[in-house]
Amino acid sequence: MINFNVPPFTGKESEYMMQAVKNEKICGDGTFTKKCSRWMEEKFTSNKVLLTTSCTSAIELSALLLDIKEGDEVICPSFTFVSTVNPFVLRGAKIKFVDIRPDTMNIDENKIEAAITSNTKAIVVVHYAGVSCEMSKVMEIAWKYKLAVVEDAAQGVMSKYNDKYLGTIGDFGCYSFHETKNYSMGEGGAFLVQNQKLAERAEIIREKGTNRAQFFRGQVDKYTWQDMGSSYLPSDMLAAYLWAQLELAEEINQNRLKTWNKYYSNFKFLAERGKIDLPSIPTNCTHNAHMFYIKCKDLSERTELIQYLKKNEILAVFHYIPLHSSPAGLKYGEFVGEDTFTTKESERLVRLPLYYQIDDNDLDKVIRCVKEFYND
Repeated sequence: MINFNVPPFTGKESEYMMQAVKNEKICGDGTFTKKCSRWMEEKFTSNKVLLTTSCTSAIELSALLLDIKEGDEVICPSFTFVSTVNPFVLRGAKIKFVDIRPDTMNIDENKIEAAITSNTKAIVVVHYAGVSCEMSKVMEIAWKYKLAVVEDAAQGVMSKYNDKYLGTIGDFGCYSFHETKNYSMGEGGAFLVQNQKLAERAEIIREKGTNRAQFFRGQVDKYTWQDMGSSYLPSDMLAAYLWAQLELAEEINQNRLKTWNKYYSNFKFLAERGKIDLPSIPTNCTHNAHMFYIKCKDLSERTELIQYLKKNEILAVFHYIPLHSSPAGLKYGEFVGEDTFTTKESERLVRLPLYYQIDDNDLDKVIRCVKEFYND
C-alpha cells in the first residue's frame, strides 16, 4: 500500500532525543526547544516564537491574548479543521463563517467585510495547502475596523506572501508540527507574535500563568503566579525530534516541491482537457508543497477515483467537511452570505500521497493510476 502520508524522518532524531535525555532536562524550554525557537525567529524574522504542544494550543494563546469572551464574534472560513475555531468557541465566541475562493480554497477576502458587526473581534485566516490568503486585503480590512488577524498557518511553514513568511503578517501566527505536516515533532506547534508586550504575556500564559521563563533567564529572583494560563509547553525531547528536521528544512522543502511539480506537470494535460482542476498558486505566493490535490467533476466521481486508487493499493483522501454544516457548527456559528463554493468545492477535492522522500516508483504508480482512471 502506498500511504497517503509518512512522517518526515532525517536520521538524527533519535540521536538528538538521547542528547535531551543526557542533558537531564526533558521538560520544556530545554536546549532543543531554544534551538528551534531561535531558528524560527531568525529564519522567519519573527519577534518571538514559542513552541507549543500543538497548533491548537497556539490558537488558544491567540484567543486568550485577545481576551475573547461570550458575545464576541470571530470571522473565518468554514473549509478548515475544528482547531481553527474551537479555541474561540471555548471562550464563548460565535463563529461567523464566510465563503472560500475556488482557486485557492482560502477565505474569500471580498466576503469578509459583510460579516463584520460591532461584536467582531478577529479575522482568522487559514492558509490552505500552504498557499497564502490575500493578506494585503485582509490586513486592510482589519486596520479599517480595528480587528486582530490570526493566521492559522498550520500548513504554511516556509510559505510566503509577497516575500514575507506566513505567520508573521497578522497579529499572531500559528504553526503545526503534527505528524502530517512538512516538519514534525509528532504533536506540536509554534506561536508567533510580533508585539513585544503581547509576547511577554504569551510566555507567561504558556507557562501556566507564571513568570518561570523570566526566572530562568535571571530577570527575577523568584517566579510566581502572574496571570491566567495553561500548560502549552512541549517536552524538549519532542523539540529534539523537530530540530533534526529544521536543520534540513530547505532540503525537505525542495524535495516536497519536486514531487508537487512532478504531479502538476503530469496532470496538466488532464486539466487542459477539462477532466480535472489543478491547484492554483497566485503569482505573489510562494508555497511549500504541503499537499497536492486535484478536483474531480463532482462527489460521485471523487468517490470512484478514491476507490479505484485504493484497489490499486494507493491511499488517497478527501479533506474537510465544511464546519458550518456540522452539528457543532450549527450550534456555535452561522454562515454569512451564500455558500457558493465551500460545499461544492470541498466535495470535489481529493489529496494524493505526498511526503518527504516518497519513492519514485510509488510516485510514478500514483500518476499512472490517475491517468488510467481518466482515460478509462
